[in-house]
Amino acid sequence: MAGFSECPLCPHHCKLKEGQSGFCKVRGCRNGEIIPLTFAEVAAFHLDPVEKKPLYHFYPGSWIFSVGSYGCNLHCFFCQNHEISQKYEQGRRISPKRLTEMAGEDQSVGICFTYTEPLVWYEMIMETAPLVKERGGKVVLVSNGIIEQKYLEYLIPYIDAVNIDIKGFTPEFYEKYTGGKLEWVLKTVETLVSNVHTEITTLIIPSLNDNPQEIKALAKWLSGLNVPLAWHLSKYHPMHKSKIPATDEKKLKKLWGLAKDCLPYVYLGNMAGGNTTYCPQCGQEVITRDMQVTVKTTEGKCRCGQEIWGVGLL
Repeated sequence: MAGFSECPLCPHHCKLKEGQSGFCKVRGCRNGEIIPLTFAEVAAFHLDPVEKKPLYHFYPGSWIFSVGSYGCNLHCFFCQNHEISQKYEQGRRISPKRLTEMAGEDQSVGICFTYTEPLVWYEMIMETAPLVKERGGKVVLVSNGIIEQKYLEYLIPYIDAVNIDIKGFTPEFYEKYTGGKLEWVLKTVETLVSNVHTEITTLIIPSLNDNPQEIKALAKWLSGLNVPLAWHLSKYHPMHKSKIPATDEKKLKKLWGLAKDCLPYVYLGNMAGGNTTYCPQCGQEVITRDMQVTVKTTEGKCRCGQEIWGVGLL
């Protein structure tokens, strides 16, 4: 298309005229080239418990330096981080080298790219992640999973763990409420699970994605990957443009029960309870998460001898 440049990073393939920005708001056409507008610009950073990502089977009880920039390649009307994900403004300037140094401070196990959509910050991650790895740190992504396979495969060698949002399990949900496509996300998950420690999050929104049959179908799909993973069913609260009431906790617990029929490691997020890891064989508590995280494994095994899936277990 004459006069346009195409962004190749994600399946939206935005075709942009000079000066325009893409669907994500943070990749634009400048001097005839697609560039990341947010390179070395940070919107937020904080030292977080790794469980907050949420990652429950990756160095439980540890802390990780967490950072994000602006923008997202989805437009969810219920976005929980819309203040920084649905716009671009100039952030604080921090170089990959400085981010790497910050990721090695305060007992952090590494760096987590999170808060908005890290994959649209791709060039920054690709410069920072190898530096963190060279220093012995871990690299984590919390993402919606929307990226072209070629770029995902370039990234995988530098990633230790991911939490991917599967926001719903129907094409209609994605197209109507997010501006994306379910197939894009599922393809990313299929690629990641055999290469990277993977956990999944689904924000349960009343009337939109809380149908028990849909939850059963997603649980079966996840179990059919035949790779260990954890699934976090999270309580939704009204945010951004959504006026839908918060998820009913009794309903959420019922959905958790349906998921547990298919998967050994299912958790409830954004509410009390449902965050304990039980041995899939004998049912004993092996990781508890209250005011502090207590790991009750020995060399990664329950007292009954069952190996508990995860990385960095005692």
